[in-house]
Amino acid sequence: MSLQGPMIVIAESPATDLVDALVAAGAFPVVEANWADAATAFISVKPTAVVIAEPGAPSNEPAARELARQIATASGIIVPVIARVLGDQEAAIPIALAADAGLPVERLIARLQSAMRVRALHATVLRRIETFASHDGRLPPLPIGDALDDATVLIAGRGPLYPKLSVAMGERVKMVGALSVETAAKHLNARDIDGIVVGDGFSPRMVEAFLTVLALDARFRDIPVAVIGETPPKFVDALPHIDHVDGDPARLVARMVPLVRMHAFEARLKRMLKTLDADGMFDPETGLHTRDTFWRELGNAVADAGDDMALSLARFSFDGGLDARSGMDTARLLTRLIRNIDFACRDDDGALLIVFTQTDLRSAHVVARRIAGLIKNIMLINQRGRDTLAAHVTLATLKAGDTIDSLLARVMDSRVVAAE
Repeated sequence: MSLQGPMIVIAESPATDLVDALVAAGAFPVVEANWADAATAFISVKPTAVVIAEPGAPSNEPAARELARQIATASGIIVPVIARVLGDQEAAIPIALAADAGLPVERLIARLQSAMRVRALHATVLRRIETFASHDGRLPPLPIGDALDDATVLIAGRGPLYPKLSVAMGERVKMVGALSVETAAKHLNARDIDGIVVGDGFSPRMVEAFLTVLALDARFRDIPVAVIGETPPKFVDALPHIDHVDGDPARLVARMVPLVRMHAFEARLKRMLKTLDADGMFDPETGLHTRDTFWRELGNAVADAGDDMALSLARFSFDGGLDARSGMDTARLLTRLIRNIDFACRDDDGALLIVFTQTDLRSAHVVARRIAGLIKNIMLINQRGRDTLAAHVTLATLKAGDTIDSLLARVMDSRVVAAE
């Protein structure tokens, strides 16, 4: 990814080595500023990225707070911030992506390039939204709010640090745990994961095998990974956001959260881009069809069913309803579970509607049972601690003379329990 500037490097003394490395990597122009001038430079230069060269607390705290405020509230395309850290020091500003000052500068540049890819994706999405709106397209707006609210972090481990890591991470972001690398791999395939902590309790061989799986899968190239203890050097190039850390849970969380936020924001942008590519057919928050599109597609499917009428409709409802986060997670999980020939949406009451095309009632029951079982085994209701999520499924198949209303009435009024 190009590092085309302008970029700001903040340091109290000349950061010649870092500036030279950035220029050699393609960054141009690079503007140096001290803390006192950083906020002014940010306004005048309008940088594509900010790099804080010196680890440790800023020499001018008020100036650092003002810079952080400007970056966080700036309109338009995001501006990534990279801050060098060393030992037990925290990043100079909390929103910065941390880069270990004790490692080669190439690690910082790799992290910056990854962040710049997210910036480029953001620019593409904003441009596409503007073009879509200019053609009178009806598109849901890009979700707002902190992307960390959408994020999930996986903590894999079974040593004495596992409880402390779970509590520290759970205070900042939703987390799921795994006591084995096999369970961790299942979570990665079933969920949207925005960060991984490989805790203590695993042998070096198990850790290396798990990291090898991540490195070989393009889906996980930019995922933040924190490894308790030493990280094999061969994974540095394949996983630019991998760090080996000590066992301090608070410090691990503080350094990892900005990376998790960036990854969750990237996932949000990709869902929006999918919506734009499909002319607004998909909900950018869940990845499922919008309700209007769902009913239109169902009408077309009913009209096209013909004599075989191999079409079934399922409605998934949940005991006691779901809170906003659980409902969102369940809807996103469904995008991974439905077949390519099927389509689904989330209804106003939080229930999920799925159309199984080319599928009779018996076959639809098998598919629905599988989906409900996976939801039960994977999802948890946030407000109920570790209670499992009970999904109740009603099914109906298209009959001769059916309309959308008559088909829907059978789904709403009769219940076939596919999973408890």
